Amino acid sequence: MNRSKINAMLAGVMLAALAVPGGAGAQSLSYGKASVGGGEGAGSAEAASDDADAAAPAGGHRGRHGRARLSPYIEAAQVISAQLAPSHDVLTWSSLAAGVDGGLDGRNTQASFSVRYERRFGYGKADDGDTLSGLARASVGLIPRTLSLEAGALATRTSSDGGAALPGGVNPGQSTRLWSAYAGPSLATHAGDVAVNGAYRIGYTEVGSPGAVVAPGAAANVDLFDHSVTQMASLHAGTAPGDALPVGVGIGGGWYREDISNLDQRINDLNLRADLAVPVSDTVSLVGGVGYEKVRVSSRDAAIDPITHLPVVQNGRYVTDKSAPRRIAYDTSGLIWDAGVTWRPSRRTALEAHVGRRYGSTTWYGSFGWRATRRSALNISVYDSIAGLGGELNRALVELPTDFEVNRNAVTGDINGCVAARDPATTKGSACLTGALGGLRSATFRSRGIQASWSVSAGRLGWGVGAGYDRRKFIAAPGTVLASANGLLDENAWVSAWLNGQIDRSSSFATFAYVDWFQSRLDGNDGTAIGANASYGRSLGDHLSANAALSIQGIQRSKAPDTWDASAMLGLRYSFF
Repeated sequence: MNRSKINAMLAGVMLAALAVPGGAGAQSLSYGKASVGGGEGAGSAEAASDDADAAAPAGGHRGRHGRARLSPYIEAAQVISAQLAPSHDVLTWSSLAAGVDGGLDGRNTQASFSVRYERRFGYGKADDGDTLSGLARASVGLIPRTLSLEAGALATRTSSDGGAALPGGVNPGQSTRLWSAYAGPSLATHAGDVAVNGAYRIGYTEVGSPGAVVAPGAAANVDLFDHSVTQMASLHAGTAPGDALPVGVGIGGGWYREDISNLDQRINDLNLRADLAVPVSDTVSLVGGVGYEKVRVSSRDAAIDPITHLPVVQNGRYVTDKSAPRRIAYDTSGLIWDAGVTWRPSRRTALEAHVGRRYGSTTWYGSFGWRATRRSALNISVYDSIAGLGGELNRALVELPTDFEVNRNAVTGDINGCVAARDPATTKGSACLTGALGGLRSATFRSRGIQASWSVSAGRLGWGVGAGYDRRKFIAAPGTVLASANGLLDENAWVSAWLNGQIDRSSSFATFAYVDWFQSRLDGNDGTAIGANASYGRSLGDHLSANAALSIQGIQRSKAPDTWDASAMLGLRYSFF
C-alpha cells in the first residue's frame, strides 16, 4: 500500500475516529453485581468502570456533557544528539511540526486523540525524514445505550532488537513506521429479561521497511512482520440471577480471524459456549462455562530460488510461494470450559478470575479494577490468546480509555507507549501499549501475560506506573521456512512511569522513564532497553511558548554492542487556542 495513502488514511481515522465504545475486545455479559466471562477476561472490572462513570457526581468530568477539547499547534525546534556508544557521533537537525491534541466528552460520544506530523532537516550525518505519529480512541452512540460505533488508531515509529519492539531511535534512519487501526459496531440491548450483547470489528496493522527497523548492531531479521487484517465477531444472550431463574444463564459464540501477509499465515478461531452464574452472596458469584472451540493456524512456504535452492527474499522479507499448498501449523478442536469467581463489593471495585481449558491446554485469565479514590485507579488484567502482532495491537487499542492524554517524547515527538487518564476516577484509568508491541516477528503465537497500571491525578500533578510481562510461544508449520521457530519463546517484562504537572500558571513539566527486559529463544539476543526523557514548557504569551527537553536511551544486549544516545531540544510552539 502506498505510504502517502496510509498516512492519509490513518490521519483520517484518528481525526474521524471520533466515531467509536470500549469493550469490543473480550466479550462478557453483566449479571448485576457479577458477570459471566465469555472470552479472555474483560468482564466485571470493565462493567464496574461503566457504573462508576454513570455514578460520577455532577462536578466530575463526565458530568459536563458536550465539552470539547481542541489544541492545534505548530512547532519549530533544534535538536542535538550525541551517540555515546558504540560510536561517538554528534548529530543535529531542525524540525517543523504541526499537530492537534483534543477530545470530546458528550452524553453519547467520548473521544481522545493526539496527531502530529513532523518534518526533519538533518545536517551532516543526520537523516532528513518525516514522521506521522498519533493515537486515537473514540466511541459514538448511534442509538443511545443500544448501538454504538467504535474505532481506534495508532501511528508510531519503532525499531526491533531480538524479541523486543523498542521506541524509535533518535535518528529516523534507525527506525520504521508502524500503523494499526480498527473500527466496528457494538450492540447492547434487551429482549424482555434477556440481555443481548454483540460486536464486530475489523482491523489493519502494518510495519514499514525492514531495512531500517533493526537496531544498530543487531542481526537482520527477514521474518519481520509486514501487514495483517483481523476480524472479530461475537454474540451473547443471557439472563441475570433472579430474573427468569435463581441463577444467571447465557449462551453465546465468537469468531476470530487474522490474515497475515508473511507466508500467507491465517488464524481461524470459532467457539460456542454456555455460561452459568450462581450468586453466593450480595457481592460474590461463582461462574463457569462449557462449550466447543475449533482453532486452526495455517500458512504457505517461501518461494525457493531454483539456482541457489535458498528461500527468496525480496525487500527484506521472504517471498510467499502462492502455488504451494496450505500447511497446518496448529489445529485443535473439542471441549472448552472454565470456572471462576467474581467479586464486586462496590461500584468502584471488581474482581474476576477464571481457570479452565482452552487451546488444548490449561488457561487462566481475569481482571481487577479498583477506584481507590476519586482521583486514582488501579487496573490489572491477565490474558491468554492466539494471535499475530496485528491482533495483539488491535486488542490493546480496544482496551484504551476514551479520555486520556498521550505521553510523548518531547525531543523526538514519538509516543512513549502509555497514556495518562485525564480523570482516573471516571475512566478505565491509564493504559500502556508496551506489552502488545512485544517483538515484530511475523509468526503467529500464543500470548500469555499480565499487565497493570496505577494512575493518580492530584491537583496540578498527575502520575502513573505501568508494568507487565508477556510470553509468546510461536506457532509455525513444519516443512516451512519458519518451522524452526515453532514452540520457541520470546519474553518481555517492562516497567514505565511518568510524572506530569503544572508548576505555575505559565510553566509546566513532563517526565517519562521505562525499562524493558527481553529474552528470545529464537536468536538468543537477550537484553535490556532503558530510557528517560523530561521536558519543560513556559508560556511567552499570545499563544506562544518556549520548550526545552532532554532524553537518554540505551540498549544492552548479549550478542551485540551496547548502544546509548543522549539528546537535547530547544523549540517554540504556537498554539491556536
